[in-house]
Amino acid sequence: MSLLEVRDLTVTYAGGAAAVRGVDLRLEAGQKLGIAGESGCGKSTLALALLRLLPAGARVGGEILLDGEDVPAMKWGRVRAVRWAGASIVFQGAMHSLNPVHRIGDQIAEPILLHGRATAAGARKRAGELLEQVGLPAARASAYPHELSGGQRQRVMIAMALACDPRLIIADEPTTALDVMIQAQILRLIEQLVADQEVGLMMISHDLAVLADTCDRLAVMYAGRVVEEGPAAQVYEDARHPYARALSAAFPRIGDPSSRFAPRGLPGDPPDPSALPDGCTFHPRCPVALDSCAVEDQPLREAGTAAWRAACVRVGRGGSEGAGAEGRREGAGADGWSKDTGPAQRGEDAGPDQRPEDTVPDQRSEDASPDGRREDAGPGPRREDAGPAQRHEDTVPDQRSEHASPAQRRQGTGPDQRSEDAEPDQRREGAPPPGEPARPGKEARPRTP
Repeated sequence: MSLLEVRDLTVTYAGGAAAVRGVDLRLEAGQKLGIAGESGCGKSTLALALLRLLPAGARVGGEILLDGEDVPAMKWGRVRAVRWAGASIVFQGAMHSLNPVHRIGDQIAEPILLHGRATAAGARKRAGELLEQVGLPAARASAYPHELSGGQRQRVMIAMALACDPRLIIADEPTTALDVMIQAQILRLIEQLVADQEVGLMMISHDLAVLADTCDRLAVMYAGRVVEEGPAAQVYEDARHPYARALSAAFPRIGDPSSRFAPRGLPGDPPDPSALPDGCTFHPRCPVALDSCAVEDQPLREAGTAAWRAACVRVGRGGSEGAGAEGRREGAGADGWSKDTGPAQRGEDAGPDQRPEDTVPDQRSEDASPDGRREDAGPGPRREDAGPAQRHEDTVPDQRSEHASPAQRRQGTGPDQRSEDAEPDQRREGAPPPGEPARPGKEARPRTP
């Protein structure tokens, strides 16, 4: 039996906004599941629904089985017993989750006392131990929330979630306000708890790199649905759904010059949950959408293995999986991208108006020949005839090419003395054109024969 099983979960807020639409998830004890997606895709709503923390008026459908018990069907007394002890949550807004008029040590000790896990003295001691576990001195237990920084308050929330040794931890952006050193410490702490105590972890984050490094499996959500789910490292490196692929490409990779000089993104905005488009909700932004995507919603299909699924028309229907042959090869269409490029970066067979992925639109390659043409490029305008946008990447409109003569690169050359057709004596510093008198106050220099 799974620790957590979600079956066809739906959440609709008052007013008709469908925040979660038919989500199916499974989490085993000792497993780490990552949830990723843009803001507004339903990640936090999913987390709140698991412990019945949604506001009044929200309609919840489907099943949420925690250790075999249906959470929506529980009585309130049983729900109170399950919270903190059976499953706990690390909320995203730490400042709004802590009581400003109570010391943080008392707030950490409160769930321990409510669930009868220790005496008052034992609960205070346990609070100090938890603070040290998350990198804070035990003496900070006497501080108020406003006396702590944002990252310290986030660590207090993590300590509170661990207070009663729950079987399931739901972490909603647990490392958002932390610096990279403390972030690594918290992630290692969570991994240690999962390994030592067989705790199940559901981690929500925008950072796919963190989820791929921390979690075993990764589920990508879009417009209230899971559009791809599979092994975390494989989804991050070779996503099969176009949205998951674009989300992964939005993060630069160390050592990859294309991601450094050509940052990628996804055009458009997420749809309004109260006015979702027909068919596949991603099709208005999809670079490889078919005509059928506008009228047919796509279910999750196997993407290579039974443990890897994606909700794309190009998955599991023959041909290339993932973004499809048209969208994954280098010569994708005008709005498509290859595995390593975004919508604005074309492949090697791109047309003359499409730049290579390692250059920006107004820059030439460093290996350009003196006449301004790439070595592998076809006939094109020479540098003398090129406009400002066609000059070498390290020159500005008032600077000469590195191949110019010394007289053309003098620092004192004025704007009217730069013509490449001018005589050498016309480009000298302070020398007037032939037939004109020398400037007043300056002695005319003899021309060099």
